[in-house]
Amino acid sequence: MTDRSSCRNLVLVLGDQLTPDLSSLKRADPARDRVLMVEVMEEATYVRHHKKKIAFLFSAMRHFAEGLRAAGWTVDYVTLDAEDNSGSFRGEVARAVRRCAPERLIVTEPGEWRVLEDMKGWSEALALPVDIVTDTRFFCDLAAFRAWASERKQLRMEFFYRDMRRKTGLLMQGDEPAGGKWNFDADNRKPAKPDLFLPKPKRFEPDRITREVLKLVADRFSGHIGDLEPFWFAVTQAQAEEAFEHFLEEALAGFGTYQDAMLSGQKFLFHSVVSTYLNAGLLDPMTLCRKVVAAYETGKAPLNAAEGFIRQILGWREYVRGIYWLKMPDYVTANALNATARLPGFYWTGQTRMRCLSEAITQTIEEAYAHHIQRLMVTGNFALLAGVDPAEVHDWYLAVYADAYEWVELPNTLGMSQFADGGLLGSKPYMSGGNYINRMSDYCGACDYDVRRRTGVGACPFNALYWDFLDRNADVLRGNPRLGQAYATWDRMSADNREACRDDATAFRNRLAAGEPV
Repeated sequence: MTDRSSCRNLVLVLGDQLTPDLSSLKRADPARDRVLMVEVMEEATYVRHHKKKIAFLFSAMRHFAEGLRAAGWTVDYVTLDAEDNSGSFRGEVARAVRRCAPERLIVTEPGEWRVLEDMKGWSEALALPVDIVTDTRFFCDLAAFRAWASERKQLRMEFFYRDMRRKTGLLMQGDEPAGGKWNFDADNRKPAKPDLFLPKPKRFEPDRITREVLKLVADRFSGHIGDLEPFWFAVTQAQAEEAFEHFLEEALAGFGTYQDAMLSGQKFLFHSVVSTYLNAGLLDPMTLCRKVVAAYETGKAPLNAAEGFIRQILGWREYVRGIYWLKMPDYVTANALNATARLPGFYWTGQTRMRCLSEAITQTIEEAYAHHIQRLMVTGNFALLAGVDPAEVHDWYLAVYADAYEWVELPNTLGMSQFADGGLLGSKPYMSGGNYINRMSDYCGACDYDVRRRTGVGACPFNALYWDFLDRNADVLRGNPRLGQAYATWDRMSADNREACRDDATAFRNRLAAGEPV
C-alpha cells in the first residue's frame, strides 16, 4: 500500500496484463499517475483454480509490481491478505479512488466477458471517467476479426491463419508460404518411442516473494485442486524469456514431429510449456514467432516444427480469441448435443483404471499443465463421448490449467473439444475410440482395459462409447460429410454388434452417474 497523496490517473493492471508496454501504461505518466494492482478472492475462486495457477499469478504480479517501481512508477499493490481487502475488482478500485482521488481510471480491456461487463458500470458507480483501452498485445484486434468474420459463412481457422501469415509476413516467401504449403500438420503426427531422448522445460527456484506467495496459497486455498509444490514456474519476464530460449535450443527441432505424441510418465515431451507465461503477458507473441522463424531460417529447426508452432500462436490463439468476443455472452451456454451428464469425480482425483485418463489428469493435478492432445483427445474426448454437460467441462478446464483464461479456454473447450457450438469452430467433433490413443501413445499397453476389444468384459470404454455417441447423436451428426465413413461402418455392423455397443456404453455411463469406480 502507498500513501494517500492524490494522482492524476489511476491505472488498473490485471493479473494477465503483466506487460511493460501495456496499452494502459502507455497512456499514463509515471511522474503523475499511479498503478493499481490487486489480489482478490473473487477472481481466485469464481472457479476453484489450481493452487499452482493462483501461486503463479500472485507471484508474477508481485514481481511485475517491483519492476514497475524500479522503472519509476508509484504502485498501489493490494495483497490478498491485506487489511480491508474487499475481495473484488470493483471494491478495490473504489477503495483506491477514495485513497488517491484520481481524475480518471485507465484500464486495458480485460480478457473475460464478465469482467468487461462489470467494468462498464464503474464510471457511474465511481462518478469517475473510466477509459477501457484496446489490448494491443495481439496480432488481430477485435474489430479486424469482426470484419473478417462478417465476410464469411464459415469461420474456419485455416483461412484466418493464411490471412494472418500474409498480414505479418511470417514464414512467407513473397506472396507464397515457405515450403510451398500453408500447413505441415500431416508431418506432425508421429508417435514417440519410450527410449527417445526428451528435453525438460526450464525450471526456476522460488525466491523470497514466491515463497511468501506459496505460504499464502497453502493457507488460503488448501481445498483447491492440485499440488502446490514443487513450484518451478518462471515468474518474471526475464525468466519467461529464458524458458523460451531453452525451448528453442533444446526442443523446437522435435516439436513438430512429436507434438501429438503421448508417453507414460513424460509430461512435456518437446512442447514449449510457455503458454502460461504468454497468456499472462510475460512473453510477446510476435517476438516468439520471429525467433522461431529465425531458428528455421538458420537451420536449427525444420519447417514443420516452425510452422506448427506459429500456427498455434498466430493462427489458433488469435482465432479463438476472436470467436470468443464475437459470440459471447451466449457462447458459454452452447450445448448443441444436449449433453447433460455430470463430470465424473475422477477428473478431480485421477483415480481411474483407464490409463490414459489417469496419466493426463494426474499430470494436471501435479503440474497445472497437460499438452493439447492430452486435453483434446483424452480428457476432452472422453467427456464428449460420455455426454458430459459442456458447462461442467468448461469449468474444469478453466480451473485446472495455469494457462487457462476464459477467452482462450472456452472456445477450445465448448467449440473444438465438446462440439457444443454445433460446428461453428470445428467442422466435425474431435472424437475417437481407443485406437487413436493407442496409436499416439504407450498408455494402452499398461491399461486394465483391452483397447482391441469393442465390447464385453474388459473392453476399452472408449470403443463402445464412440459408437454409441455416433448413434445417440445421429440426428445432428449423420449428415456431416466428414463422418460419412464412420456412419457407413456403423451401418454395416450386425444388429447384435450395434446393440452390444449401445448396452455396454449405457451400462458404463450409468456407472459413471452412480459414482462407481471405473
